[in-house]
Amino acid sequence: MANSKLRGNDLRKLGYPEGRATTLALDILTDRQLSKLDKGSALALLQKIKDDPYAYLRDSLWRELAKEFVPDPSRAVGLNPQVKDYRRYGEAFIEDGARRQMDTAMQLPVALDGALMPDAHQGYGLPIGGVLAVDNAVIPYGVGMDIGCRMALSVFGLPPRYLTQRTQELKKMLHAHTRFGGKEVFKNPTDDPILDRPEFREIAVVRGKHEAAHKQLGSSGSGNHFVEWGLVDITTEDNELGVPVGQYVGLLSHSGSRGLGAAIAQHYTKVAMAKCPLPPEARYLAWLGLDTPEGQEYWRAMNLAGDYASACHRDIHRRLRQALGEKPLGNIENHHNFAWRETLPDGREAIVHRKGATPAGAGVLGIIPGSMTAPGFLVRGRGERASIQSAAHGAGRRLSRSQAKQQVSEGELRRLLRDKGVELIGGGLDEAPMAYKDIHQVMAHQHDLVDVLGSFTPRIVRMDAGGGGGSKYGGE
Repeated sequence: MANSKLRGNDLRKLGYPEGRATTLALDILTDRQLSKLDKGSALALLQKIKDDPYAYLRDSLWRELAKEFVPDPSRAVGLNPQVKDYRRYGEAFIEDGARRQMDTAMQLPVALDGALMPDAHQGYGLPIGGVLAVDNAVIPYGVGMDIGCRMALSVFGLPPRYLTQRTQELKKMLHAHTRFGGKEVFKNPTDDPILDRPEFREIAVVRGKHEAAHKQLGSSGSGNHFVEWGLVDITTEDNELGVPVGQYVGLLSHSGSRGLGAAIAQHYTKVAMAKCPLPPEARYLAWLGLDTPEGQEYWRAMNLAGDYASACHRDIHRRLRQALGEKPLGNIENHHNFAWRETLPDGREAIVHRKGATPAGAGVLGIIPGSMTAPGFLVRGRGERASIQSAAHGAGRRLSRSQAKQQVSEGELRRLLRDKGVELIGGGLDEAPMAYKDIHQVMAHQHDLVDVLGSFTPRIVRMDAGGGGGSKYGGE
């Protein structure tokens, strides 16, 4: 058989213990349906079963092996029987899956407070659009895979007509000075002080990503990430941005911590699930105590990933600013998929997770995008305590990726882009505007959370040509 060279030592390298688990795995792999698996595929499958045994408990072939990795019930951390109350904004158009996930999060013994934003939809662990305050702990999947994902806006003192008169020139700039997805990188990436941080030497999972982090600096991810030129309309004089009321050319980017953040999330989620075994429905909400070495190590790695994401945006905007030959009049940058130390209204210290939610403390500036054909909004937080000083981070998905691909045609997308005057480079049907909620409805449900200072309307959008990944406006 193709995987006949698989030995017990191979399984031990995956963390399989001696005894029944290893014997079961090797026996099952002799099944006729599995005997043709190559060694690499067989090992990858066994790794998945070990990492997430609950997913295989209903599989008759793998059930007994999966049981070997389900935590001993005597060690399991139980959920509280009651769901702590939390605020829901725009509840009428938040899907049931997101609501159920947030209910589960509010049963965690460490949960202190929570809120669900109007762009919320189902994810892994904490729903996208979920805000969760916990006591002295951090939940790797409460932060998410793309740690520190953020928006960054540069406003240039150029008239709106520049966007139509120089369309081809601006498109060439995006082609020349942006990179997307897993394969595109700059031949000579920038050297940034972030790469000299001690975490790259002191934390094993981070150390292993140093070379890739250098190569990917200044690039953007697939699917949900973009760099785009558009029209900035400042409508409020007192805007903290320092830009007068008027219309300008803007550069907006959305990207995160690339492979570095994903590696950190995957590693520490496994550590948390091993140390904090929860019931199946809550398993991705496993936490690490901040008074433990593992919790402290994740906290350092998370902050590094967030700072790395910011360095990527600096590089993107530097390259395009130089190509444009203009200095910006003002900038805004805000991030999500992160955890902050904050004080709750009742005075308790908490770790606040915002997974796809925008920080909206009093006077804090942010950007809430709509879709590639709908405006986004420049906002100032109002510091609303009921939302744990948070707001939506986008329009939020209305259709899943597979649904969008099935329900939206290339012709429909092209016609909409033409009607809205938007040039799209790359992208895919899974990112079509029809896949997203109405951003105006989202904003209407959070008027108590933010003040609108202006808008950004996309005109020339570049995304990864391969599609896939998280959702562009409102993804993880």
